[in-house]
Amino acid sequence: MILYVDCIGGVAGDMLLGALLDAGATVDLSAFDLEIERGTADRHGITAVTTTVTGAAEQPHRDWGTIKQLIAAAGLPERAEQRAQEAFKRLAIAEGRIHDMPPERVHFHEVGAIDAIGEIVGVALALESLHVDRVICSPLPMGRGFVKAAHGNLPLPAPATLELLKGAPIHGVEVDLELVTPTGAALVAALVESYGPLPRMTLHATGYGSGTRDLKAFPNVVRAILGTEATTGTVSLIEANLDDLLPEHAPDAAAACFAAGALDVWTTPAQMKKGRPGFVISALARPTDERAVIEAMLKETSSLGVRVAHLDRVELERDFLTVEVAGEPVRIKVGRLEGKVVNLAPEHADCERAARITDTPVKVIWGKAMSEAHARTA
Repeated sequence: MILYVDCIGGVAGDMLLGALLDAGATVDLSAFDLEIERGTADRHGITAVTTTVTGAAEQPHRDWGTIKQLIAAAGLPERAEQRAQEAFKRLAIAEGRIHDMPPERVHFHEVGAIDAIGEIVGVALALESLHVDRVICSPLPMGRGFVKAAHGNLPLPAPATLELLKGAPIHGVEVDLELVTPTGAALVAALVESYGPLPRMTLHATGYGSGTRDLKAFPNVVRAILGTEATTGTVSLIEANLDDLLPEHAPDAAAACFAAGALDVWTTPAQMKKGRPGFVISALARPTDERAVIEAMLKETSSLGVRVAHLDRVELERDFLTVEVAGEPVRIKVGRLEGKVVNLAPEHADCERAARITDTPVKVIWGKAMSEAHARTA
């Protein structure tokens, strides 16, 4: 599932959580002794969800180490824990750079309170309940002015927010208000794989989350748009001929292309000029990731140039279901053609994890997961 975060009026932790709940997510914060109070607000005729995390009388300042332990001890799903930990890690690094101190010593003042922990963990759990695998974000609007914080009056955008959003597209708007909070920026920085316009997708659900203020200039909302990758679209084929790269470096080049957003990477043996043996490295990428994959290929190989072709791509409709094998969850990728299931594929990483925990061969876990998936989709 793809999530597109449409930052119409900015983004904050409570706004994004509200948008995901409005889109159908379920969140349980009982491991933290917390609850989410859900309400609604009218923003320029749009009914949006508001959220408040409740249940804790104390709102102490916490350092990064304490927050890491709280999240690790909560027994969250693996991917949800990773996403929440990554958001706080990025926040600690940003605050540490701003205040000239090691990240481990950073005390989160406003965002160290239990309600912000609830918002970040809540978003991570909401993404898991919606089976979100990829997050894409629109450019972010930035207000101006000042905001009162523990260290004094800070200029907007807040220094930590700008530090977190390095590499993200931002634009100023004529509003003297904080539109993107550090919590919202940390979530965006940790979750988003790319920025830009709404991607091609098959739409499944939308949700609106509201901030606490009703702005005159535009709706103070963030919109969650959920869908699966479109069954037709354009992809970029990026290739380079290589006859002077050590074969040991080919896996590194492939890994760099994948990290840059490539959909697939492969090598093909080839005979080069003057009869020299070599190979062709090829990568498929979405148009939005084309440049990043090109740069990765040029940096990690010995090629002086790459060639790019744009191709039509036809895909199955895809979604996920989760089965249980030996008490462990295993996600199954489901491929449909005109609504009919034609392909099932257990996630190998989930099979490996379940095999490790249960001391069972991976092939046995895989087979049981496939059998359960067939039973569920028959």
